[in-house]
Amino acid sequence: MNAKDIRQTFLEFFKSKSHEIVPSAPMVLKNDPTLMFTNAGMNQFKDLFLGNKPIIHSRIADTQKCLRVSGKHNDLEEVGIDTYHHTMFEMLGNWSFGDYFKQEAITWAWELLTDKYKIDKNRIYVTYFEGDKTENLMADSEAQEIWRTFLSDKHILPGNKKDNFWEMGDTGPCGPCSEIHIDLRDADEIAKLSGAFLVNKSHPQVVEIWNLVFIQYNRKANGTLELLPNKHVDTGMGFERLCMALQGKKSNYDTDVFTPIIFRIEELSGYIYGKNEKTDIAMRVISDHVRAVGMSIADGQLPSNTGSGYVIRRILRRAIRYGYSFLNMKQPFIFKLTEELTDTLGEAFPELAKQSAFIANVIREEEQSFLRTLENGLSRLKELTSQSGSTISGERVFELYDTFGFPVDLTRLIAAEHGMSIDEKGFEEKLKEQKERSKAAGKMVADDWIQANPDTPIEFVGYDQTSTNCRIIKYRKVSYKNKEVFQLVITPTPFYAESGGQVGDKGWLKSAKEKIRIIDTIKENDLIIHLSEAVPQNPELSFEASIDLHARKLTASNHSATHLLHATLRKILGLHVEQRGSLVSPDYLRFDFSHHSKVSLEELAEIEKLVNQKVRENILLDEKRDMPFDEAGKLGAMMLFGEKYGNKVRVITFDPGFSIELCGGTHVKATGEIGYFKILSESSVAAGVRRIEAVTSDKAEAYINEELSLLQALRQIARNPKDPIKGIEQMIKENEALNQKLSQYKALQLQDAKQHLIKSGEKINDTFFIAMQVDIDADSIKNLSFDLKRTYDDLFAVIATEQDGKAFLSVVLGDRIVNKGLNAKEIIIQIGKHIQGSGGGQPFYATAGGKHLEGISAALEAARSFI
Repeated sequence: MNAKDIRQTFLEFFKSKSHEIVPSAPMVLKNDPTLMFTNAGMNQFKDLFLGNKPIIHSRIADTQKCLRVSGKHNDLEEVGIDTYHHTMFEMLGNWSFGDYFKQEAITWAWELLTDKYKIDKNRIYVTYFEGDKTENLMADSEAQEIWRTFLSDKHILPGNKKDNFWEMGDTGPCGPCSEIHIDLRDADEIAKLSGAFLVNKSHPQVVEIWNLVFIQYNRKANGTLELLPNKHVDTGMGFERLCMALQGKKSNYDTDVFTPIIFRIEELSGYIYGKNEKTDIAMRVISDHVRAVGMSIADGQLPSNTGSGYVIRRILRRAIRYGYSFLNMKQPFIFKLTEELTDTLGEAFPELAKQSAFIANVIREEEQSFLRTLENGLSRLKELTSQSGSTISGERVFELYDTFGFPVDLTRLIAAEHGMSIDEKGFEEKLKEQKERSKAAGKMVADDWIQANPDTPIEFVGYDQTSTNCRIIKYRKVSYKNKEVFQLVITPTPFYAESGGQVGDKGWLKSAKEKIRIIDTIKENDLIIHLSEAVPQNPELSFEASIDLHARKLTASNHSATHLLHATLRKILGLHVEQRGSLVSPDYLRFDFSHHSKVSLEELAEIEKLVNQKVRENILLDEKRDMPFDEAGKLGAMMLFGEKYGNKVRVITFDPGFSIELCGGTHVKATGEIGYFKILSESSVAAGVRRIEAVTSDKAEAYINEELSLLQALRQIARNPKDPIKGIEQMIKENEALNQKLSQYKALQLQDAKQHLIKSGEKINDTFFIAMQVDIDADSIKNLSFDLKRTYDDLFAVIATEQDGKAFLSVVLGDRIVNKGLNAKEIIIQIGKHIQGSGGGQPFYATAGGKHLEGISAALEAARSFI
């Protein structure tokens, strides 16, 4: 059975059990402060478990794309070394929300594995929770008894809390779980040792393929457990491991999930998989990582230096390093794997197939950039190995790892070739420090929610109202980055929560006695949370919730302008333009879009002109709420990659023939409210992605007035009010002529200084010694020093000058003097003390700057003592 059939069989099986088959959520998360990436199939259903969202379908099944590289589930360093860990993987799952429980979950799992997939039941082992006295938790005897109807006790194993009690996080829904393991060893190995002794022992052929989680508790912030009112089922089966089992392979990488990609790597590199352990690891790393990177880009996350973008860049650079080090791939090649990536995953995840060319462009540019960085790292490593000593310090090894992306084993290998070792312990300490800093910076500590009023469905009324009477449902204190704030859940609320690129509303909660400032509004999954610096004295009262209306109007102007801009870009640049990200705030808008080249000034002028034309047309907003998703698609509404849409969507239209988009943000009632649209800048973000920043409304007016004031000032400076450009051009010509004369003067001055220095020189112990103060700038002294060094190999020159009220010293040594053992860097450190300065450099040339001008003479005289 091939991978596509295995996936489809799973979905069809659970569809026959009355499960709603839903699409995968994006792998890159946007409204979950606890996670960067979807790392388990249940992530998109957290709000259902937490009770923040109504349950529409009580039975659901899907295949979810997941990524595990950081935090609790950190598998990155294992990937490629073994044959069953991955960064990006698929999680096949079925869920019950207050519907069926253990009996059905276990029975159906058995039916699917043994009846549909025809797995030999003698190779199956299962675990159940053995209980935990410290938590006062009993063993899950119910699951144990259900399994006894299918398996003997030799195949039903107790498991501890670590392996068999699943928790969403430090707090939240949790419960016992039952793992299903499969023994893939050869028959003779099985005869020698039962697979029961190898379950959860990291054996590569005795692996977990499915975890059935029975969610029946809620973990509170103080660590205690309470029973949930409704019990849920959350199961996750590793697709890649299942394929390994069903296709009779010993490695995930030998299945048709990976082999097409590995075959292509063989073609590109000339190496054959299965011949050498190091090249095999490299091919596994690359074939895994290109899946993670490609899927992330398809979901809208580009490689970058911050947040989730940095994680994606790390993964891609790890793949590039392995290709560079072990497959001798010195030119970009990973981008060429996107075709195979699309062939293997594009059917299940169509967003990948639709963006294949874009993904390849982004990866190619990242490869080009990092290969240059690697070359710089090699130069730095060459410099380190040329220095005296037998060990490269842990600090320098970490610098190579962190700055240049050098893996430790590559640094170790090159060091050994030069007869050197590396400080392994020092490197590990630096790496640990970095991880601890990162962990501390990102850790959020939240207290338990305190109930102020009975739970009520949260109602957002902000599309129609800017203020309303409300009640606080619950609140809690949260500590993050050494700051304490309070999170409030209120209903109804007029506050728009940050999402879709639009910032959250600010405003106030008011009662007869107090006024509480709301400093931001965010979403935690789908729960609207209001941030404040205080909690009302009596949270149980009724309050008036009102937003900052001026800020909301400016934000709405900018958001509607992004829609007009998007439509205009597609009209002028072409239909290949698609939104790749945005930021909409009261102050300005930022719009990222796919485009292959820089937008010309003429095109920008045309874009700005058309947007403002649509503004002046005062097009009325046509807003349709709760439109069926399929119907919106038929209208031609623009949909964004990386967004998860529900069955019902909101459609925003400004002229059906111009702009139709799915959007949850706030907008103007008519485009005339935007006032004016002005582009501030156009730039590159990544390969094939451009960025436009712009302002509207009174911010645009303020910008234009500032520019007019600047123009008026330039008219005065240019001494030609009627034609300032001509006046400035004339000033530039005059400046160039003066600079040319100044250069000629400096050249003469330099020659004069050189002659004076040579005349002042004296022979001391086979050394041509010069110590003199000159009247030229520091840059000229450097040029002069190297000129003298080329002429005299026995040179020892100390040249001083005064520049901007500070003393400057330079020491330059000829090659013969350096070979005798003198070191310019050591000399400058000593004589620099006379000018109260510090400096550094190389053995043949060093400089120092200081604030004590009077010490120059003493410094020049002190240099003699080194001869």
